Amino acid sequence: MLHQRGIRPEALAEVCQVDPKTVSRWLGGRVPHPKHRYRVAHHLRVEEAFLWPPEPETLRVPKNVELVATYPNRAEVPRETWLSLLREAIEQIDVLVFSATFFVQSNPQVVKMLTEQAGQGARVRLCFGDPNGAAVAARGREEGIGETLSAKIRASLTYYRPLLSQERCEVRLHDTTLYNSLFRYDENLMVNPHIWGQPASANPVFQLKRVDNTGWFDNYTESFDAIWADAQPWAP
Repeated sequence: MLHQRGIRPEALAEVCQVDPKTVSRWLGGRVPHPKHRYRVAHHLRVEEAFLWPPEPETLRVPKNVELVATYPNRAEVPRETWLSLLREAIEQIDVLVFSATFFVQSNPQVVKMLTEQAGQGARVRLCFGDPNGAAVAARGREEGIGETLSAKIRASLTYYRPLLSQERCEVRLHDTTLYNSLFRYDENLMVNPHIWGQPASANPVFQLKRVDNTGWFDNYTESFDAIWADAQPWAP
């Protein structure tokens, strides 16, 4: 712009009453003080924004960001994500579902892995829907599958029978309306919301990582604890 106008940097420095080295810094990319920007723009007969376009506003991100990832449906969650979360859990593994047949069918080693994690000190709590309960019957009607949901729960439970003899492993049955399926691995949580009339597999999943005790993570895990407290031990 100075070259086009035939203005030497020294002349601009004199107009702005600054050292020529300061003008050199401006030409190198440093943004001048507002009063100098005005003088430069006025002298060059251009808009100030033409010389120094305003930076786009950055999105203000809250400090307690817990949302790690979102998936349009449960099938979109990579299998390796489920496996790595399970492998890395060392203190607590909690599962709250109706049937979750996918959980073992997509990973035939899941029961072995749960046993190994429990053997290394993790507490494992699995909470399934009571196949004879009112909540499961209602959910079956809503999804239009009737008794099929009860049958899926019974089939799913058979895989977990070996856990009943393991220390630090518990399996319970709940009769509660579920708004979400939950899969907790220490400070990581997979939340699968339930949309009325649709199977959980067709609904989205979002992954949370605990940041503090005032966020989404603790709200969901507190709901797990409340349901777990009223659930009955599974006694096949």
